[in-house]
Amino acid sequence: MSTPKLDEVESLPLSAIFPERKYISLLETLATVSLASDFLGEFEHWQAKPRLKKPHPKVFFAGIIGYGCDIGHRKLAQISKQINENELETTVNWYFSLANVQGANDRILQLMDRMSLPNLYRQQPDVLHTSSDGQKFEVAVDSLNANYSFKYLGKDKGVSVVTFIDMRHLLWHSTVISSAEREAAYVIDGLMHNDVVKSDIHSTDTHGYSEVIFASTFLLGFTFAPRIKGLGRQTLYSFKSRKHYEQMGYTILPSRYINSTSIEQQWDEILRFIATIRLKVTTASQLFKRLNSYSKQHPLYQALKEFGKIPKTLFVLRYINDPAFRQSIEKQLNKVEGSQKFSKAISFGHNHEFIQSEKEDQEIAEGCRRLIKNSIICWNYLYLAQQLASFNDAEQKTELLNALRNGSIATWRHFNLHGEFDFSDERMQDSIGLASPKILALVKSQNWEVQN
Repeated sequence: MSTPKLDEVESLPLSAIFPERKYISLLETLATVSLASDFLGEFEHWQAKPRLKKPHPKVFFAGIIGYGCDIGHRKLAQISKQINENELETTVNWYFSLANVQGANDRILQLMDRMSLPNLYRQQPDVLHTSSDGQKFEVAVDSLNANYSFKYLGKDKGVSVVTFIDMRHLLWHSTVISSAEREAAYVIDGLMHNDVVKSDIHSTDTHGYSEVIFASTFLLGFTFAPRIKGLGRQTLYSFKSRKHYEQMGYTILPSRYINSTSIEQQWDEILRFIATIRLKVTTASQLFKRLNSYSKQHPLYQALKEFGKIPKTLFVLRYINDPAFRQSIEKQLNKVEGSQKFSKAISFGHNHEFIQSEKEDQEIAEGCRRLIKNSIICWNYLYLAQQLASFNDAEQKTELLNALRNGSIATWRHFNLHGEFDFSDERMQDSIGLASPKILALVKSQNWEVQN
C-alpha cells in the first residue's frame, strides 16, 4: 500500500516575499516579538519580593540566546558588547525557570493563535491536526538523564527531545527524555500541556504509538493517527468471529477477539486513570512508568491495552481505505521533521550537543530553543500580515496568500542566527602577545631543539 503524493501547486515561493538583501538579527527578532506578545513578562524572580530591580530586557535576550543556541552564558558574555558576565549569570540563576520559559512560549502562541493568517494551513476550519517526534542530541557532560542509543549516537550517550507542532507551525510543547526511553509515554503529556493549542487529531511515527496510547487518547477525546511501520503485519481485532465478517463480504478480516471481560472488570479503574490525567493531578508519563514497573502486567494496564485495540483496529481500516487521510498524516509528520532541521540550525554553539547535565536545565535550554523558533515563526507571520496590508492590488494579495498556503512559514534564511563579526582595528591586535619578537625567537629555538 502506497500513499499518493499531493499534487504540486504552482505558486510564488514564500522565500521570495521575505527580505532578500537584509538579514534580521536574532536580537531584533526577540525584541520585536517581545513588544508584540510581552513574553518577557513571564520571567519573574524566584522570590516573591525581589530586592533588586528587574534587569534590562537585553540581558534576558542574551540568556535566551545563550541557552537556545548552546553557546553558554559565560562565552556569550565575553564575546558580546554591553553584556556583563556577572549580571547575566545572576539573571539566568534567578529568572530562568522551566515554568517561566514555558509561560513565555505560551504568550507567543497566544499571539499567533489570535492571528488569521495561520488558519490558512487548516484543511478544515474546526479541525486542528498536530504531531510529535523525537530528535536525538548528544550530551557533552556526564548526565543521569543521558543514555546510549547506538543507532543514532554510536558509542556516545545522549537524550531525545520530543517536539510537538500543529498544522499552523506553532511549536506548543517539548520535553527532554533519555534516548533509551520510548516516546509513546510522553504523547499524552504534550496533548494535555496547555490551553492554547487544542488538538483534534494527533500523529506520531511508530516510536510514539502503542495500544495503550490509542485507548488513552480515545477516552480523552483525541483522534490518534500514527504512521505505523509495517502496517500490513498489524493484527485486527473484533467482538465477533472471523466467519461472521466473511459472510458479510468483508475482504479485510480480523484475526483475534477483544477480551471484553478484562475491560468490564477494570472499567472503574480505567475511568479513574483517565480522570487523573484530565485533572492534571499527575502526568500521564509518570502513570505509565508506574504501570510498567510491575514484574507482571498490571490488570489496569492489560485492560487499557485491550480497550486500545478497538480504536486501533478502526484506525487501521480507515487508514487503508482513505488515501486523503494518509496524505494528511504524512504532511503533518513532515512539519515536525522540518522543525528538527530548524532546531539544528539554531543549536550551533556546541556541535548540536547539550552542555547541561541536569534534566531541568536541559529542558530550560530546549524551552529557550523553542522560544527562539516560535519567535522567528511569529516574526514571519507579522511580516506577512504587514505586507498583506500594504498591498492595494487584489491579485498581489491572492498571490501572497497562495504562497503562504503552499509553502512553509518555518523558514529562517533571512535571519542572522550566528551574530555579527567585528572587523575594527582594535580586534586585529594581538591581545595575547603571540607575535612578539621574544615569542617568535623562542618558537624558533624550540623547533631547532626538536629537530636535534
